[in-house]
Amino acid sequence: MRIRSTVPALVATAAVAALFLTGCVDNSTPSTGGSSSSSANASDVKKDDAAAKLLPDAVAKAGKLVIGTDPTYAPNEYKDADGNPIGWEIELADAMAAKLGVKTEYQVSKFDNIIPSVTGGKADLGLSSFTDTVEREKQVDFVNYYTAGIQWASGSAKDVDPDNACGLKIAVQATTYEDTDEVPAKSKACTDAGKPEIQKLQFDTQDAATNAVALGQADALSADSPVTLYAISKTDGKLKAAGTSFEVAPYGIVVAKDSDLSKAAQAALQSLVDDGTYGKILDKWGVADGGVKTIDINAASKG
Repeated sequence: MRIRSTVPALVATAAVAALFLTGCVDNSTPSTGGSSSSSANASDVKKDDAAAKLLPDAVAKAGKLVIGTDPTYAPNEYKDADGNPIGWEIELADAMAAKLGVKTEYQVSKFDNIIPSVTGGKADLGLSSFTDTVEREKQVDFVNYYTAGIQWASGSAKDVDPDNACGLKIAVQATTYEDTDEVPAKSKACTDAGKPEIQKLQFDTQDAATNAVALGQADALSADSPVTLYAISKTDGKLKAAGTSFEVAPYGIVVAKDSDLSKAAQAALQSLVDDGTYGKILDKWGVADGGVKTIDINAASKG
């Protein structure tokens, strides 16, 4: 889950010899200030007039939604060969915008900069696999559109139990929830029981964490369930699922606190659910297991 810490991460320095992620690009150096328009085709989506009427006047007049994203988390959001954001979340945002009768413009930035960009008015929305939490809801609102758990993967020749990983090397993307909370908690349980700690290997991007396992530098990786399952499908048999997903939580689009844009986004996404477009996008990317039937706002605080 992409819950980022503000504490600088100590990133593993082991060199990654090759990229095994067929069809992926190296997302290790996202731009921090540039923007790009989506190339996804949302022309088949019909405008929802009722949802469009909920748009704030400034957005409606601009004719676009400026969306902050960190495209380093395939298949949710990553870069195509030309460096443009793609992924199932990007397609979903494009379809949402089409329902509202506007275009999308993506601001590619580091994850930690997205919420400040929204609260500071530099971006209308933030879309980057954000986990909705009660703490974050103190700063911004979330329009919830998906649920994701944590899923581990190991090398294909190794059996790893996420609940019994003491002494193993586990790769994570730096400052994700898996890095800051989940793996440290498991490691503490190990040491409390008098067993060896988990050796956590931090990497700047999920690609690098995945490659560490594929190359045998780590025993397993921990990431959001759609990300792990996608990585398994793209590593040509080098990875396999380790256990089942756990700690399921909602993803949410970031919106400025108490903005009318939350209601507009909620209505547009619900329209996509109701007309089947939402399900088709998730099916296309193989992530339907986390799909929802009702688009909510601030689900974390509702329990």
